Amino acid sequence: MSQGALRIVVAVAAFLAVAFVGIVFVWNFSAEEATRSWAILSAVAAIIAFAVYAGVEYLQTGRVESISRQFDTRTIVLIPIAIAFNIILGQAVGQALKIPIYLDSIGTILVGALAGPIPGAVTGFLANILWTYVVPPPFHSDIAAPFAVVAVVIGLLAGMFGRFGWLRPRPNSSGRRLLLGGATALLVVGLMAFYAYSRFYAGTDGLVLFNPENADPLFLALGVVIAILTVIAIAGFLAFLFLRRDLTVAYVVVAGVLTGIVAALISAPISANLFTGVTGSGTDFLVAAFRQAGSDVTTAAFQQGLLSDPVDKLVTFLIVYLILNAMARRTKARFPQGERLIERPSTEGVATT
Repeated sequence: MSQGALRIVVAVAAFLAVAFVGIVFVWNFSAEEATRSWAILSAVAAIIAFAVYAGVEYLQTGRVESISRQFDTRTIVLIPIAIAFNIILGQAVGQALKIPIYLDSIGTILVGALAGPIPGAVTGFLANILWTYVVPPPFHSDIAAPFAVVAVVIGLLAGMFGRFGWLRPRPNSSGRRLLLGGATALLVVGLMAFYAYSRFYAGTDGLVLFNPENADPLFLALGVVIAILTVIAIAGFLAFLFLRRDLTVAYVVVAGVLTGIVAALISAPISANLFTGVTGSGTDFLVAAFRQAGSDVTTAAFQQGLLSDPVDKLVTFLIVYLILNAMARRTKARFPQGERLIERPSTEGVATT
């Protein structure tokens, strides 16, 4: 096992050990205190896991370079901007729209892709904690903090996908690779869209985009912006696939779906046990639909998560990829992982992607 892999394994083990001790012996998980207790436990476990990772690296190398090099000045400036982006868009989706997405991790995934897994995890963690305990109304959320651990995992995955080069443009890809990757991406997106629409929106009421109970003009305006962003993401997906012949859209689809599945598996038990599946977001009607079909609350939360989370993370990754492509090459290159997000020379790109 490599030194890096050992650090990750030990940190994950530390997180699980702290979580187990906290759940079994320490924190009060009564109905009144469950939300706060889980938020505190997640925070303590994440901080201890981070400290263990740093400690193991220091014992191995005498330094913590793998962490420090991810936090340059540009990353430190970007993190609070990304946190604000998460909170504003996430709260607007919950208040203004009635579609099963969140869009509260765009900033987390952007930081992870540009700077690395640890800054991505820190961004997601701080966003959810601040969202509940610091941010005032109308952008305050009572339920964000317990899901901080989910945001941490999303940031870690985004950083790893960026490090693997999955978000590096691959324009003018060879026909064979583009056919295989493009067909896979279109099949995944098409099946997800068809199932979601036919299963939940094709009734007599049709697709309800905006929440009829929302009367706040601020959130209505933000809802329009978010709807436009979603349309732009879909249009960008098609443009990059068919006009630029960019194979990376297939990587983006896979990254989004995988991240969504992992996020659903972690968040569903939290949603079911702390909130009985009702979090006040646009996904509540999915939980209600699954429960009407006979599922218990835990099963319904998993069913909802495995449907809506991959869709949400797919759209989010597409938006982040469009943002990265809009950034100047020089700007991206100055971030810790920026070189892994830059298009290679065309001859190399066609031959090796």
